[in-house]
Amino acid sequence: MAVVNMEKKQESKKTRIINMILSVVFALICLVYVYPIFLIVTNSLKIESAISTNTAFKLPTSETFAGIANYIYGVTKMDFLSSFLYSLFITVSSVVLIILCCSMCAWYISRVNTLASKAMYYLCIFSMVVPFQMVMFTLAKTADTLKLNTPFNICIIYLGFGAGLAVFMFTGFMKSMPLEIEEAAMIDGCSPIQMFFRVVMPITKPTTISTAILETMWVWNDYLLPTLVLDIKKYRTIPMDIQYFRGSYGSVQMAPMMACIVITIIPVILLYLFCQKYIIEGVVAGAVKG
Repeated sequence: MAVVNMEKKQESKKTRIINMILSVVFALICLVYVYPIFLIVTNSLKIESAISTNTAFKLPTSETFAGIANYIYGVTKMDFLSSFLYSLFITVSSVVLIILCCSMCAWYISRVNTLASKAMYYLCIFSMVVPFQMVMFTLAKTADTLKLNTPFNICIIYLGFGAGLAVFMFTGFMKSMPLEIEEAAMIDGCSPIQMFFRVVMPITKPTTISTAILETMWVWNDYLLPTLVLDIKKYRTIPMDIQYFRGSYGSVQMAPMMACIVITIIPVILLYLFCQKYIIEGVVAGAVKG
C-alpha cells in the first residue's frame, strides 16, 4: 500500500508540473495573439509622426499622445458612420438569412433519408473547401446581372457562401435530437412550420448562437466579396472604408486607420465575450453525430 501511495503521489506531482508548464505555454501564446491588438490600440492614441518612426512599438508619451483626435478624424473625414451602418445592415441581414434557411435545410437533411437529401448535404460540405478565388470573377458578373450588387440584397450571396458551415453544424446537432419530441408535437396538432419554430429552433439554441457568432465575425470583417460586388462609389463597408486611408504614392494615414480599426473590432469582441460560452457548446453538440 505504501508503494502504491508513493506512486500516486509521484503521478499527481508530475500532473501538476505538466499542467503548470502547459499553463505557462498557453499564456505566452495568448500574449502573442493579444499583442497586435495592444499595438493597434496604443498607436491609435498617438500622433502620426510617432507611428512612422521607431516609436511605433512604444507606449504614448506626453509628446506623442493624441487622445481621441484620431477617432474624431477617422469618423468624420471618411464618413465612417455610413460605412458602419452598411456593415451592420449587411451583417445582420446575412446572418439572419443564413440561420433561417440553413436550419430549415439541415432539419430536412437530418429527417429525410433520401439520395437527394444526402446529395444536398455533401454539396453544402463541398462548398466549404472551394476557394473563393476560383469563383470570384464569375460571381462578380453574376451579381451584376442579377442586380445583387447593393447592400440590400448582397445577403443572398453571403447565404450561398455561409451555407456550408451552417448546414454542417445544424445537421450534426439535429441528428442527435430524439424524434419522440417531434412526434409528440405532431400528435398535439403542430404543423411542420409550427413544429420547426416552436420545438426544433428552441432546442438548437446553442448551435444557433455559435453559428451566428462565427458567421457574424466572417461577414463583418469580409473585405474581398463586398469590394467585388458592391459599387464602391455608392456603398462602402468598414473594411472597404479603412483602405481609403491609403493615399497617393503609397502614403498611409496610420493613426486614423488604427482608430477606425479599434472601433471596428469592438462590436465583434463584445459579441464574442457575451456569447462565448455558447460557441464551444454548439460546436461540441454539432460534432456528436455527422
